[in-house]
Formats: sequence, structure tokens, C-alpha cells
Amino acid sequence: MDKANKVSRKDQILQALARMLESAPGERITTAALAREVGVSEAALYRHFPSKARMFEGLIKFIEDTLFARISRIVNEEDSAEIRCQNILLLLLTFCDKNPGMTRLLTGDALAGETERLRERIAQFFNRLEAQLKQVLREAQIRENLKTTISPAILANLLLASCEGRLVQFVRSEFKVSPLDNWDTQWDYLSKNLLEPYTTKPETESVN
Repeated sequence: MDKANKVSRKDQILQALARMLESAPGERITTAALAREVGVSEAALYRHFPSKARMFEGLIKFIEDTLFARISRIVNEEDSAEIRCQNILLLLLTFCDKNPGMTRLLTGDALAGETERLRERIAQFFNRLEAQLKQVLREAQIRENLKTTISPAILANLLLASCEGRLVQFVRSEFKVSPLDNWDTQWDYLSKNLLEPYTTKPETESVN
């Protein structure tokens, strides 16, 4: 029972931190303010997390676990490289639209003055996401013997940069401009102009 209560309290702290990141865009979160939000003492916070950095890491881990579990399902359920890329990027944008506070973490806005380890963790997240897009494109290129004018690595970087820019705009607007605004139209343009080889369906052999 004590262990269950401890886990529950840790979740409450992380949920409160996410709320504060959303409700106070641009502001630095202090442990004193967080303790008041949770309704406990600062000492109680530190019984569950040894530092504020560990609290941020808890949120980052939640982001990683949530998104990459769903990305694995996308890759397993979809065969088209174009659809895989589309769904992966839409997943990222939708998650951020629903979790504005966590978007501040992903853009680094909430990490000013925090430990370098947190910024490195965010960089690793985006590197991993870009590597997944690159793998999707590269596998399709090899499997379907595609001739492309841009390498999978460069294309993956460009696609992800388009999404990252929307996340920065979302935070800069203090969450008024959704990262999903006009994304369907923009994706249609990107896919037609950048993913054309990947949208071509491979020819199937006729059965006599």
C-alpha cells in the first residue's frame, strides 16, 4: 500500500508540473511553486524526486514511452513509407496540441537555466525520431528500388524540421496557434513535392 501511494504521489507531482508548464508559458517553474500546486512541502517533493531535473526527466520519459510505443504500432501496421511518415509526424503534432506544457519541454523553452543533461535528453529524443523516419524511407528505397533526388537522411531531417518549426510557433504564440492548423494542406504539399517516389505503388505481377 505504501508503495502504491508513493507512485500515485509521484504521478501527481508530474501532472502538476505539466499543468504549470501549460498555465504559465514563458515562466520558470520553481520547486516552491510546484509544492504549492501539489499541496505538499518542498521536502515532500524531494522525497519522491531528488531534484527538479529528475521531475523534468519523468515528463520526458512519459513523452518518449507514449510516442515511441505508438510509432512502433504505426510501423508494424502500415506498409507505405508515405503513410508511415505522415502518421508519425501527425502523432507528434497531435500529442503536442493536447499537451502544451510538454511541448515547452520539447522545444527547450522550459529548460532555460536547467541542467545541460535535460537538453541533451531532448536532443536524443529528436535524433531518435529522425532516425526512425530515415529508417522508414531507407527501407522503402531498398525494398522498392526507388530512385530519389534526395537522400533518406536529408529528407527525414527536412520533414522533422517542418514539424519542429510548428512546435516552436505553438509555444511562441503561448499555445494560441495549434501545431495542427493547416497541417493537412501543408502535408499534402510536402508529400507531393518531396515524397513522390514513395507514393508510387509498386507494380504487382499479374496472375495468369
